[in-house]
Amino acid sequence: MEAEPEDQEEEEAAAAMLWSIQEALERQTQQIGASACGATAVVDVLKALGVDVAPEEADRCVQTRLRRNESPLPDYLLSRSEAGATHAQLIRGAQEASGGKAVGHFFHLYPRRCVRLVSWLARWIRKGVVPVATMNMQVAVPDGEEVPDAWHHQLIFGVAPRAVFMTNPLDVVGEVEVHQRLCSQSVLLVRREDVLQRLTPDGPPSDLSQIQSDPRWWQLDVEGQVRQMMLEEELEDGPRTAHVSIPAAYSSGVTLFVLTGSDVAQQLLKAPELPLL
Repeated sequence: MEAEPEDQEEEEAAAAMLWSIQEALERQTQQIGASACGATAVVDVLKALGVDVAPEEADRCVQTRLRRNESPLPDYLLSRSEAGATHAQLIRGAQEASGGKAVGHFFHLYPRRCVRLVSWLARWIRKGVVPVATMNMQVAVPDGEEVPDAWHHQLIFGVAPRAVFMTNPLDVVGEVEVHQRLCSQSVLLVRREDVLQRLTPDGPPSDLSQIQSDPRWWQLDVEGQVRQMMLEEELEDGPRTAHVSIPAAYSSGVTLFVLTGSDVAQQLLKAPELPLL
């Protein structure tokens, strides 16, 4: 069955590539270090914009935060909530690492926005803009697969009708799946075993819900979640809570990067937030 003319036009409008798949295979940067998916994306963003930067310099400018695996539970959870980088760190890092040649602008996609994701990305890509997705990979997990352990930044090197092409790892993901991961609350799931192995015999510290001034620690009742896990350990059988939910420093959405001083840069920096659905 042939597509209607309007459908054909829409599909053509939703196709745009910065690199071919072969070029992406040759040019993409593999993860440069622990929790450094953001800095890795920045390296490829600048490469796509014609600015070569050493991975070490990009990581220094992004200021990647690491997990503090040897810390007591409160500090470990705090480190988990901010490990890696936020979109703001990516924007600052790209600007600094490029010597001011690159500028970025972030678009929130949570709460849900009124946007056709692939078509919107295609319009910007055709102007030479380089997108980076900040996604909650713990959302839209395929049946039977383990829940990933973190959020993730990935460069988008192209789109096609209902598909998004990304690096680190090189992947083609359906538009619906990507959109779900781009539309998430700022929450991170921490695995049960990572919590329990850091508990002391005294139980959860009473300051778990007051790790920092962010009221979300209290709103999520992190301390209560940990106590529930402890209670489950005392029982021989029964359900086991798989994760503790903690606040995440990241916001889900897309950062668009472009060369500073161009007409497109002015257009990008003046672009309003996408309208709420």
